[in-house]
Amino acid sequence: EQEPVKGKDTWLEKGFAMTDSLLKWCEANKMYLILDLHAAPGGQGNDFNISDRNPQLASLWESEENQRKMISLWRKLADRYKDEPWIGAYDIINEPNYGFADPENDKNGIKEKGNAPLRKLMVDVTAAIRETDKNHIVIIEGNGWGNNYSGILPAWDTNMVLSFHKYWNNNTQGDISAALQLREKYNMPLWLGESGENSNVWFADAIHLAESNGIGWAFWPLKKIGFNNPLQVVANPGYSKVVEYLHGRGERPSAADAKKALMKLAQHDIQFENNIVHSDVVDAMLRQPTSEVAVPFKNHRLKSATTTIAAVDYDMGRHTYFDVNSANYHVSTGGERTLWNDGLTYRNDGVDIGVEKSGKTQTFYVDKVEGGEWLQYTVVVEKPGDYQLQAKVKTEKNNAAITVIVNNDIVKEATAISSSPSKWSIQNLTPVTLTKGTNILRVKAVEGGYQLSALIFRKL
Repeated sequence: EQEPVKGKDTWLEKGFAMTDSLLKWCEANKMYLILDLHAAPGGQGNDFNISDRNPQLASLWESEENQRKMISLWRKLADRYKDEPWIGAYDIINEPNYGFADPENDKNGIKEKGNAPLRKLMVDVTAAIRETDKNHIVIIEGNGWGNNYSGILPAWDTNMVLSFHKYWNNNTQGDISAALQLREKYNMPLWLGESGENSNVWFADAIHLAESNGIGWAFWPLKKIGFNNPLQVVANPGYSKVVEYLHGRGERPSAADAKKALMKLAQHDIQFENNIVHSDVVDAMLRQPTSEVAVPFKNHRLKSATTTIAAVDYDMGRHTYFDVNSANYHVSTGGERTLWNDGLTYRNDGVDIGVEKSGKTQTFYVDKVEGGEWLQYTVVVEKPGDYQLQAKVKTEKNNAAITVIVNNDIVKEATAISSSPSKWSIQNLTPVTLTKGTNILRVKAVEGGYQLSALIFRKL
C-alpha cells in the first residue's frame, strides 16, 4: 500500500541487505537458507496472525496489483541469489488460507476443490524465478495453511518440492498419509516445512514420524517469548507493561516508554546471550526421536551428608515421567486446546510446573500432581550407602500418598503425605539403599493432590 507510484516497484534496500547479512551467517556456519514469503502483498489468507493482513484493504487474491508485486518480488530475489550455493530453496508462499469458491463458509480454504487462483499464481511465480535462476528448488504449499493440494498438481517444474505443515494432531502414519500419497503419485520430494508449538513428547514423536518416512523438517520457531522452543526471549518489564495495556489490564505507557521497551526487546532481549536455552526442548528434537534412553536433566551427585534435588529437575527422555496431559492434540480430537504444562514455565514436558517469586529469586516446583503420575531421577553416588529420602511438599488433601521405586524395585508403597495446605513441609518418605554409581529413582503419586518442591537425601 505504500508504493509511491502505482504499477511500479520501489525496492526497500534494507530488506535485501538484512537477507544478505543472514546469508553470510549461514554460509559461515554451513547452513542452508530457505527464503519463505510469510507476508505476501495484501495478505494471502484470512488468518490474520500469519500475514498481518488489513481486512479493510484488498487481499492478495482480490488485487491483480498485489499479485503482480509478489511475482516481481520473487523475480528480483531469484536474480539476486541465483548463484548463491547456500540458498537452499524458495518457498514461494507461506500457508495460503483462502476460500475461493465459498469464502463465507470455508474462509481458510480447507474444503476448496479447485484452488485455480493459487495454482496460477504459483505457476507465474515459478516462471518469473526461472527467467534467471534455473537451479534452485521451488517449494510450494497448498491451501488451508499449506495442506490442501486439491486442483494444484501435477507439477509444472522439474525441480519442485511439496511442503505440508503439521500442528496439534496425532503422530501416526495415518496423520501424514495424504502427504505421502501425493509424494508417491507425483514423484515429488516431501518437506515438513513448518511444525511445532507443542510439548516435548509431541516434538519427539512428530520428528520421529517425519524422519522414519524420509521427510525433512523445520520447526517454528527457534525463539520467542515463551517456554516451548529451544530459545526463550525474556522480555523487559517495559514491554510487559505495553502488553498489559493492549489487553486492557494496565495503564497506557507514554510513547517514549513504549518505544524504549520495544527497541530493548528488538536490540537486547532477543540476543542469544540474553535468552534462556531450553536444553529439554533441544534434547526432544535432536536426540529423543531416535533414542529411548533417558539422560539426566541435571547431574545429581550425592557428595555431602544432605543433598537436595529440585523436583522439576527430573530426567529427559521418552520414559522419564508420566502425566495425564502430555501434549495438545485438539486438531485430531476436535476438542479444546489443552495445556501440557499448566504453568507455562521452566520445561516443556507434560509435567505441570509452578513458580514462587521472592525478589529476584524464582523457585520452581511440580504442581497439580494427579494420581498415577510419576517422575524419574538419575542419582549418582560415589560409595554405596543408606539414605533417608524426604520430600518437600504442600497439600490440602488428607489422603495424598507417594510410592518410591529405586532401580526398578518398590522400596516403599503408598507413603502417606500429611496435610500442609498453607506452607511447605519436609516429610519422610522412606530409607533407601543406593549402590555405587548410577541409581534410578522414581516417585509415583498413588493419590495426587499435592505439590512437590524437592527431594532430600540424608546420609544414614
